[in-house]
Amino acid sequence: MEKSKGERQLKKNIISQPLHLTLKNLLAWFKKSNFPGIIIGGMAVSFLGSPRTTQDIDALVFIDETDWKKFLTIGKSFNFQPRIKNVLEFAEKNRVLLIRHQYTKIDIDISFGILPFEEETIKRAKIIKIANFNIPLPTPEDLIIMKSVAHRPIDLEDIRCILKTNPKIDKKRIEYWLKQFSEILEKPEIWLDIKKLYNIIKT
Repeated sequence: MEKSKGERQLKKNIISQPLHLTLKNLLAWFKKSNFPGIIIGGMAVSFLGSPRTTQDIDALVFIDETDWKKFLTIGKSFNFQPRIKNVLEFAEKNRVLLIRHQYTKIDIDISFGILPFEEETIKRAKIIKIANFNIPLPTPEDLIIMKSVAHRPIDLEDIRCILKTNPKIDKKRIEYWLKQFSEILEKPEIWLDIKKLYNIIKT
């Protein structure tokens, strides 16, 4: 697999020793739990778009709520601890598990997927090998979709970088899902802003 410029630069500039250890333990936790998961957020953008320094890790997993406690217990054996009290109660309300690596003090936000799109995104994961282990990432298309739904200024800039790095993007997939989210959330800008700003989807 040919490595992008972003991937090559990331080896030198982003994967510090603490981040390397945290990622390695996080992915070992996912594997031991036998629950599928991927790395998303700023770190995924660094691999698939433009490298940038990130101080934390975001991940997406697809786990039935009845298994959350078991999942958290297994995580503790890989040096992950909750960073707030009543972490599972918070997760029930927000579908995000807030944890911290005990040794590196790096924070990790693990989103519990529930939507068909999220399940599909995990199944479509793009695997990148770096620092002697495999990192599962969303495809560029799926990362753009997630960033479009979030729709913060930094997300729109991330989309611009991903597009520049991945010219052969699947525009039809992006169009399909952004129109779905625009309608469900009643936020037409999710679709219209991407169409207008980046001219990536055929009308």
